[in-house]
Amino acid sequence: MTRDLKPRTKAIHAGTRRSQYGEVSEAIFLTQGFVYETAEDAEARFIEAGPDEFIYARYGNPTVAMFEERIAALEGAEDAFATASGMAAVSGALTSMLKAGDHVVSARALFGSCLYVLEEVLTRYGVEVTFVDGTDLAAWEAAIRDDTAAVFFESISNPTLQVIDIVAVSQLAHAKGAKVLVDNVFATPVWSNALAQGADVVIYSATKHIDGQGRALGGVILGTRDFIRKTVEPYMKHTGGSMSPFTAWVMLKGLETLDLRVRAQTANATAIAEALQNHPKLAQVIYPGHVNHPQNALVQRQMGEGGTVLSVDLKGGKAAAFRFLNAIEVGVISNNLGDAKTIMTHPATTTHQRLPQDQKDALGITDGLVRISVGIEDAVDLVEDILQALDHA
Repeated sequence: MTRDLKPRTKAIHAGTRRSQYGEVSEAIFLTQGFVYETAEDAEARFIEAGPDEFIYARYGNPTVAMFEERIAALEGAEDAFATASGMAAVSGALTSMLKAGDHVVSARALFGSCLYVLEEVLTRYGVEVTFVDGTDLAAWEAAIRDDTAAVFFESISNPTLQVIDIVAVSQLAHAKGAKVLVDNVFATPVWSNALAQGADVVIYSATKHIDGQGRALGGVILGTRDFIRKTVEPYMKHTGGSMSPFTAWVMLKGLETLDLRVRAQTANATAIAEALQNHPKLAQVIYPGHVNHPQNALVQRQMGEGGTVLSVDLKGGKAAAFRFLNAIEVGVISNNLGDAKTIMTHPATTTHQRLPQDQKDALGITDGLVRISVGIEDAVDLVEDILQALDHA
C-alpha cells in the first residue's frame, strides 16, 4: 500500500500474500515445516530468516504472518505475534518480559484466568504483584514504584465494565520506567487505539470480536518490533503457544467484517441499555456508553462509544438471574463474548466462579449479575426478548 488507508480497508487488505496462483481469498499453508533448496540455504535461514522466509510452523507461517501484519496495521503497531488463545497472549506477554524480583501493578478487576496468571503463576516464580482499584489514579500512583517493571489492566473490566484511563495510567507508569500492558478485548480495535493513548503492549483474545463467530480460539500480542521479535517471539516459539495456520485464516476472515459487526453490536447494546433503564426488576444497568455510567465522560474521550457488552444486576439474586436466563429465546447461554450471536453469562457461577466471595463482593460480582454480550441480531427482537425474559424473573 502506497498511502495510509482507513481502518476498515486495512482490515481487509493489509498484509496480503498471494501464491503463484493469484488466489482472492488468502491461502491456508497447512505445513509444519519448509523445504530448502540446499544445505547452505538451510544454514543461512537458521542464522537469520528473511522477511518472507519460514523455518517451522511454531516459529512462523505465511498465513499466520498475514494475520499478524494485518492486525498490526489495523492497530497501528510495529509488529504482532499471534498466539493459540487469548490467555496464551496474556501469559506470554507477561511471562516473556518478567523475571524473579520484578514488580507488577495490576487492576484488581480482571477475568478469572488473568487473575490466576497474576496471583498463582507469576508469584510462584518470584514476581511480586500489587493489585489496585483500576479506576483510582491515586491508587495507581501510590502502587507504582521505581522497581515496577509493568502495569497490567483490562481497558474495560470483565464483567462489571469499569473503564481504566489509559492515558493517565500510562503517564504514571512511564514516569517510573514501567511498561504498560493493556488487555483491550472489550474495547475492540474498532473503538480503542490503546497504543496511541500510551500503552506499550496491547493484547487481544482474537476468539472474541476478531473471529466473532464462535469458530476458533486465538490471541495476539502487539507492540514494538523489538519487544515482539526479541522478547515475545523467543519465549512463544520455545514454549509452544503459537497460532495455527487454519486459525490464522479464520481470523483473517473475521477481520474483514470486524468493523461492520462491532458497529452493529454497539448500536444494539446502546438500544438495549436505553430500553432497560429504570426497569423494576433491575438493581442496576451497567453500560459504558450510557450517560448513567459513572465513567461515561472517560468513555466518550477514550473510545467514543460504549462497546458491545452490558451487564444487568437483577434484584432477585441468583434465582431471578437463572429464571431470566432460562427464559431467553433469541440469545444463548454461554461464556464467550464478542460473538455475532447474543450471549448471556452468569459470572458468579461460571467465568468468575473460582473467586472467593469477598473478592466477588469487592468487584461487584453479585449473584444477580448477568453479562450480556450483544450480537448483530435485530435490535427490536433483542429488546423484546430481554423484556419478556425479565417478566419471568
